[in-house]
Amino acid sequence: MNETELIQRLTASLPTNDSVRVGAGDDCAVLDLALPGQWLLFKTDAVVEGVHFTAATEPEKIGRKALARALSDIAAMAGTPTHALVTVGLPDMNSPERIEAIYRGMTTLAQQHGVAIVGGETTTTPVLTLSIALLGTVPPARCVRRAGSQSGDAIFVTGQLGGSLHGRHLDFEPRLSQARWLAEHFLPHAMIDLSDGLASDLRHLLDASHCGAELLTPAIPISDTLRQAARQTPSSKPPLLAALTDGEDYELLFTIAPRQAVPLLDAWKQAFADLRLSCIGRITAKPGITLRDRDGVRPFTAHGYVHFQKS
Repeated sequence: MNETELIQRLTASLPTNDSVRVGAGDDCAVLDLALPGQWLLFKTDAVVEGVHFTAATEPEKIGRKALARALSDIAAMAGTPTHALVTVGLPDMNSPERIEAIYRGMTTLAQQHGVAIVGGETTTTPVLTLSIALLGTVPPARCVRRAGSQSGDAIFVTGQLGGSLHGRHLDFEPRLSQARWLAEHFLPHAMIDLSDGLASDLRHLLDASHCGAELLTPAIPISDTLRQAARQTPSSKPPLLAALTDGEDYELLFTIAPRQAVPLLDAWKQAFADLRLSCIGRITAKPGITLRDRDGVRPFTAHGYVHFQKS
């Protein structure tokens, strides 16, 4: 059983109430608690030593990544983060100085985005573990979900993809301001952040809308770091495949009406000149993902990172 199958079993009969606008299965839960003009976003995420970082990782970067992952999910729904709780699981060998440095990395990022860290919990665990519970807000009319893509929609992605293990998975910038700008000016039909890789996260969008996608391989924005690594190690995974499957890019993947594609690209260059935006394909009525290049169209069945999946 992989992560998706486990989540489906665990969430099949969860209790709910009238305040829940979006429950399990999206980037955040969405709650209507009668806040004037706002819905509440609720998200939890965790990082674990040996899975998301190593014992040698700089402690400030561990704390930063723990919060940044949750911030990226708030961005995926075009929200504004507000408050966080932090649970720290510690093995005996961790020094107070290391934990303080982890918190420095976390609090620096929190201050950059106006997030108040308002408490948490400590416990003993076999390996260092950080869990973040994060609140945010979003105007109901600008809340973007995974579901909503339509046949013919243009597929866009921010930034560059692939090669996260060369360091970017510790230094990425959650695309919060870009997502809010999109929701205000172009309102994507659907959006997600890329944590498990384009191949997996695109499928989450497609499954939510019961559709498929055709990707243009020359348009996939392969990262400069990945291209350089491929030149240095020719036997490594091909750059295109790595860009599609590596994961931990934390860029925004979204779909919009095709008539908005050119106006969006023009407006984006004015608003975010330092961040690349690429139109990488289109939504199709036929399920599944295909790749189109000069040689034609072929099906693409590979996935990105899948928790609990045995190779």
